[in-house]
Amino acid sequence: MPNMVDIAVGKRVKHLRWLNGMTQEQLAEKIGVKFQQVQKYETGANRISASRLFYLSVSLNVPVSFFFEGVSGPPDAKRPPGFSEADNLYERGSVELLRAYRDLDADLRIYFLDLLKAMARRGREGELPEQKQPAQKSEAAEKTAPKSAEDGGKTVTKTATK
Repeated sequence: MPNMVDIAVGKRVKHLRWLNGMTQEQLAEKIGVKFQQVQKYETGANRISASRLFYLSVSLNVPVSFFFEGVSGPPDAKRPPGFSEADNLYERGSVELLRAYRDLDADLRIYFLDLLKAMARRGREGELPEQKQPAQKSEAAEKTAPKSAEDGGKTVTKTATK
């Protein structure tokens, strides 16, 4: 049975790999192991040696201490120590959101963060609007349709004939 600290460290490895847009194969090549070994590290099935942890930190651009931040107290049998609030960071959608945020320039980051906080606040207060049904296409929208890629992808306006 994997040790809870090994699981916690493995989750950090997986999270950083996702954030860096790397596959298990790419990370494995950088640290000198097979991708199956990276899989075992990420699940906590195999322990990571000190030297391998060093290579991981260099490859993932973090200090070695990053892998242990938040790990404290006696391990709980159900969850890795220190990760109760960070669990959502390990979902694929969260990683995609972080990647997109990282790619924004500073001004857009501020605007986006303010918008996201306002949406979260409204959601907590139950003020989100009801979901609307998709709008029906107007007659004008139906007359203008993109052509297929075979036709050069240009927009064509259809004329009504009687």
